[in-house]
Amino acid sequence: MASSAMAGCLLRSLCLGKPGSRWIEQQQSSVPALQQKCPSQVISCSSQVIEAAKAEVAMAKRTITKEMARETMSMGSMMGRKVNRKWRRLRTMDLLPVGRGWPTDGKRDFLACAHSQVTRINCSSSSSSAGNEGDLLTLDKAVSSVSSSSSPTSPFATSTRSPLPLSPRSAPQQRSSVRLALPSKGRMAEDTLELLRECELNVKKPNPRQYIARIPELEAVEVWFQRASDVVRKVRSGDVDFGIVGYDMLREYGEDDNDLVIVHDSLGFGHCHLAMGIPTDGRFAEIQTFDQLAAMPEWTVENPMRVVTGYTHVGSRFLQEKGVPHVQISTADGALEAAPAMGTADVILDLVSSGTTLRENNLKEIEGGTVLHSQGVLIASRKALLKSKGVLEVAHELLERIEAHLRAENQFIVTANIRGESHDDVARRLFEGTQFTGLQGPTISRVYNTPATPSSSSQQTKSEDRDPGSYFAICVIVPKKQLYKAINQLRGIGGSGVLVSPLTYIFDEEPPRWRSLLDELDLS
Repeated sequence: MASSAMAGCLLRSLCLGKPGSRWIEQQQSSVPALQQKCPSQVISCSSQVIEAAKAEVAMAKRTITKEMARETMSMGSMMGRKVNRKWRRLRTMDLLPVGRGWPTDGKRDFLACAHSQVTRINCSSSSSSAGNEGDLLTLDKAVSSVSSSSSPTSPFATSTRSPLPLSPRSAPQQRSSVRLALPSKGRMAEDTLELLRECELNVKKPNPRQYIARIPELEAVEVWFQRASDVVRKVRSGDVDFGIVGYDMLREYGEDDNDLVIVHDSLGFGHCHLAMGIPTDGRFAEIQTFDQLAAMPEWTVENPMRVVTGYTHVGSRFLQEKGVPHVQISTADGALEAAPAMGTADVILDLVSSGTTLRENNLKEIEGGTVLHSQGVLIASRKALLKSKGVLEVAHELLERIEAHLRAENQFIVTANIRGESHDDVARRLFEGTQFTGLQGPTISRVYNTPATPSSSSQQTKSEDRDPGSYFAICVIVPKKQLYKAINQLRGIGGSGVLVSPLTYIFDEEPPRWRSLLDELDLS
């Protein structure tokens, strides 16, 4: 009876917090009477009861903690209901700080912070006490880190609904694979996959709904599909090592971070420019340059130039460098061209490709109003290139393939046969009569006829007597736009049997941008 009373008292005290403490004070008054009746029994079993109760409570804590870890990483409405139940159980077991109420924002913030720690827990089903204590310790650290910054009256000092910021890591995350982030949708995503496919780097995504894929030709590379803005953010934070994104996104969301390195600055797609657009009529009818726009007397402290853009970082820096004193910048995600007509802005700052959308909305570009020119670029994390295993090797192979393909793009190899007395004679006629000589110069080789049979030897001898000289094959590289012109020039110097083939790759001794990358990393 005494042991049962002690065990029940201890368990309720540990599991129920303050209500249990009040209950144990009431029960303690009955302990002296029990000690007078059976002191030896109470004394002998008290230590065993306490140890057994502590062990049972520790096991319960570990069980709940591991359930919490698994369920916070799952998805769906059921997860929310189960987490709420575990939330209440953890609070009663003193795993969570006790405050006056638990606001919804505070609970969500706690779960966000705890989830970032719990995702690193090894949620295996190991029954070893060391592993369980490690899981419990990791979650306890997450809880204590959140509660330490809270006020006495509230468990959390902030109730913001925005996601947790991505803070750059001091060192890249340790993992076995090299990660490449690609745009997940839009024209930029299509052009990126097309470029990789032409470089014989086929991205294999088993399920179109998945955001992770593989490149069989690069076994160590893991592909992650992200929004264009998140590609830059993930490279900055160290979650991925490489990214392909527009230069405009790099400037806006990279914010001149020194850890971001441009590996290749001209991938050949996504061409556009970020420029200012103003109305074509009204008070802007005679405005043709940015200096005229900035000098308009209408702009004052009370009535500043209202600029709407999705590029607030780049736009504000541009206007500061231009020295415009009175500017008000507002942000918008789309349909910027409608803002001047609605009266919500005077000027827009947006991407322009052909200019058709500006013209159809009665807007025009102005001289000096172009902020930057953009196209697809390959970026990487400086820390990853310097410290992570295999990242620099992947950068070299990506540059090899991309540079070789882009150099061969729209280039054709043209081969023609021409009669001449010698190699020098053919080379002279080629230099004098054409303007296409190849990469370092034309390739000229002797054409050997099929060995003659005895029956035709006399006819071949007569043919050679009539046609002085032998055939030579010349090989030159010609741009696609000048292909027909080159063929006519080769015909003009006696060329025949002209063969035309598209080029796939032109490999140099070393990619030019590889040397530039090594110089940037101080590895040359």
